[in-house]
Amino acid sequence: MNATLSLSAAASAGGADLLLWVAFPYICLAVFVVGHVWRYRQDQFGWTSHTTQLLEHRWLRRGSPLFHLGAFSVIAGHVVGLAVPASWTEAAGIGERAYHTTAVALGSVAGVAMVTGLAMLCARRLLARRIRLTTDRSDKVLFPLLSVTVLLGFGATAVHNVFGGGYDYRSTVSVWFRGIFALHPRPEAIAGAPLLFQLHALSACLLFAAWPFTRLVHVWSAPIGYLARPYLVYRRRTPTPAPAMRGVQSPEPRTRRAA
Repeated sequence: MNATLSLSAAASAGGADLLLWVAFPYICLAVFVVGHVWRYRQDQFGWTSHTTQLLEHRWLRRGSPLFHLGAFSVIAGHVVGLAVPASWTEAAGIGERAYHTTAVALGSVAGVAMVTGLAMLCARRLLARRIRLTTDRSDKVLFPLLSVTVLLGFGATAVHNVFGGGYDYRSTVSVWFRGIFALHPRPEAIAGAPLLFQLHALSACLLFAAWPFTRLVHVWSAPIGYLARPYLVYRRRTPTPAPAMRGVQSPEPRTRRAA
C-alpha cells in the first residue's frame, strides 16, 4: 500500500520536485552516513573540534556557550516540530494555538542566542589574525554554510510566524521530513511551502552532507558535561609530590648557610 502511494505521489510530482525534495535529500543522507564511516576509519586523530583557545579566549568564552546552548535548544525544537505529528501533541492535550505560541516564543529566544553566538565566533575568526591563519578549507565551507542555514531558519520564523500571520509548517515541511525517513517521500508536501522554508530545508541538507568532513564530527564524541568543562584541560602548575617508598626516607631540605 505504501509503495503504491509513493509511486502515485512520485508520478504526480514534477521532475524538479523529485530532484529537489527526493533525490537530493537521499544523496545528502547517504553522504552523511558513508562520510562518517570513512572519517572514523581514516582520520580518527582529526576527530576533534580543533579548539583555538590558546590563540584567543575572550570572544570564545562568550560566543561558544551562547551558540551551543542556542543550537541545542533549536535542535530540540526541530525534533518536536518536524518528527512529532500534530495529532500526537493534540492527544497530549496541547492545542495548536498553545503549541504555536510556545514554539515561537522559545524558538525566538534560542534563535537569537544561536545567531549572536555564531556571529561572535565568525567575527573572532575573521578579525583575529592568529585565528584566521588557522582556518582550513573545511572551515571555509562550514562557517558560511552554517551561517546561511541558521539565518534562513531564523528569517523564516521571523517573517512568517513572528511578524506574519503564522504559517503551519507541520502540515507541509514536517510531512515531507517524516516521509523521507519513512521511505515514503512526499515532495508535493513541501513544494507549496514558502520560499524561505524551502531554502532552509535545502541548506540543511547541504549541511548534513558536509558534516562528516568538518569539525562538526566532535558532536558525537562530546561528553555530557561539555558545556561545564574548560575548553582545554591544563596540567597543574604545582606538581603533586610522589608518594614516599616504604623504607626510604625523604631527604631533608637543604638550608643556605648564613653569611
